[in-house]
Amino acid sequence: MKENVSDFLVRRLSEWGVKRIFGYPGDGINGVFGALHRASDNMDFIQVRHEEMAAFMACAHAKFTGEVGVCVATSGPGAIHLLNGLYDAKLDHQPVVAIVGQQKRMALGGNFQQEVDLVTLFKDVAHEYVHMVTTPAQARHVIDRAMRIAQAERNVCCIILPNDVQEMDAEKPPREHGSIHSGLGYVAPRTVPHAEELQRAADILNAGEKVAMLVGAGALHASAEILEVADLLGAGIAKALLGKAAVPDDLPYVTGSIGLLGTRPSYDMMTDCDTLLMVGSSFPYSEFLPEEGQARGVQIDINGRLIGIRYPMEVNLVGDSVETLRLLMPLLSKKEGRSWRRRIEKNVEEWWETMEERAMEPAHPINPQRVFWELSPRLPDNCILTCDSGSAANWYARDLKIRQGMMASLSGGLATMGPGVPYAIAAKFAHPERVVIALIGDGAMQMNGMNELITIGKYWQRWRDPRLIVMVLNNRDLNQVTWEQRAMEGDPKFNASQDVPDFPYARMAELIGLLGIRVDQPEQITDAWERALGADRPVVLEAYADPDVPPLPPHITFKQAKAYASAVLKGDPDSVDMIKASINQIFP
Repeated sequence: MKENVSDFLVRRLSEWGVKRIFGYPGDGINGVFGALHRASDNMDFIQVRHEEMAAFMACAHAKFTGEVGVCVATSGPGAIHLLNGLYDAKLDHQPVVAIVGQQKRMALGGNFQQEVDLVTLFKDVAHEYVHMVTTPAQARHVIDRAMRIAQAERNVCCIILPNDVQEMDAEKPPREHGSIHSGLGYVAPRTVPHAEELQRAADILNAGEKVAMLVGAGALHASAEILEVADLLGAGIAKALLGKAAVPDDLPYVTGSIGLLGTRPSYDMMTDCDTLLMVGSSFPYSEFLPEEGQARGVQIDINGRLIGIRYPMEVNLVGDSVETLRLLMPLLSKKEGRSWRRRIEKNVEEWWETMEERAMEPAHPINPQRVFWELSPRLPDNCILTCDSGSAANWYARDLKIRQGMMASLSGGLATMGPGVPYAIAAKFAHPERVVIALIGDGAMQMNGMNELITIGKYWQRWRDPRLIVMVLNNRDLNQVTWEQRAMEGDPKFNASQDVPDFPYARMAELIGLLGIRVDQPEQITDAWERALGADRPVVLEAYADPDVPPLPPHITFKQAKAYASAVLKGDPDSVDMIKASINQIFP
């Protein structure tokens, strides 16, 4: 049987190493789905509930494997649905290729049904490479370039296939003027800074007496090197959210997360340091970095576009984190004085004590922090954690102690709601032998997560270890935004926008063959986690949480305190309970 363009597309992706595609069908992409059917022995197609979920899963696949994530959608509405998930990949610098259908070429420009100018639509999110295949001989180099550019630029690329082209016979490019003859393969180059710049960086770091390190997603593969550099410099290590798994939280000089969702030790370290070493991070909030002029700075990043835009660094090293740190280490002098490190360790020790006290404070009915605190010591070795945007991200950032070998991620640059469950599903397909835990607020669960429980129900029996746990904080409130309204705008809670319908998430899980566990008393939390972690199938663990427990920032400014008071004075409907809970959290 002669190979058509769709068959060639699937085969070529397989030759590039793609083993799995996430998507949803439609008549604008029928030819590709026919090819996926014919190639089902070599290519695994995962059917999602919504195209946005396919893009989230492709992004998560890239995050948890280092491979290119691939998603597919039909023309028009299907392609449009991909956008949010693709922007998540773009802003977190993940290699993703989107394959979308289009109407027949002869109809284009004729206002045909589902005709959308897809090249224009994707021109921003897939700005590195978006092209429409208009003739079979073009398909090879479009596929090859999309795969190669996605890896080289760590970004989103898009291939558009009109449905008449999908069915045409595949053609080898002719050997004539104007043809393109592309090939397979991409290996990232060894990118390291010049020796002179490394020495300049070392001189600054050696001169510093109070060195702070900030690591992000670009340092996830450099754990050993980061710890060795921190030991040489006597430094503490703070982590951007996407870098949570870069170094373990059980080390006494790891100060944890930074920013509004961060820790007091991270804030204090940045406030007091005289030298900053930033590795693989584009953390955006300057108010949580040293004040300009306070500290000398060195930054390491593989992407030259992201160098020197968060803090005025003296030396900017463009290079791979591992390779650059290895070249830098022989130039560093081990610091003899350890008073700075001891101070950091004391702050970290006191912080963990404070976090435990806060988690164990009573609430109505459950303190959300306690749900995370009780999970932390029970995290299985090498587990994978995903989290959604919202107040759950506060407790994920602060209360969970990541250990060596674990992986964790959420939507960083875009901070969109909804990826927690699809991220977990993609992680489970990529690593079916590992326990995966998704930590979700009820707002995100109602937005996307509930539908993707159906996807879990469809596929879970294929996984070597069936344990995928979706923990839902049921606080009946869009809690993060509620607190932002109070602490940033000085406005009381707006019930019409913030109240979320109560819903029996655990019961829904039971309806589709999963295990549902509902917790509405604090003494039930430990047993609930034990049951979930020992289950023989995926679990939805629903925690009926108190929305009035405040996600306190690491440092409360006068402006925030004034706004909080304003919200109370303006008649916040939960003012009595939120004041009580705030006092308990500030003075545990």
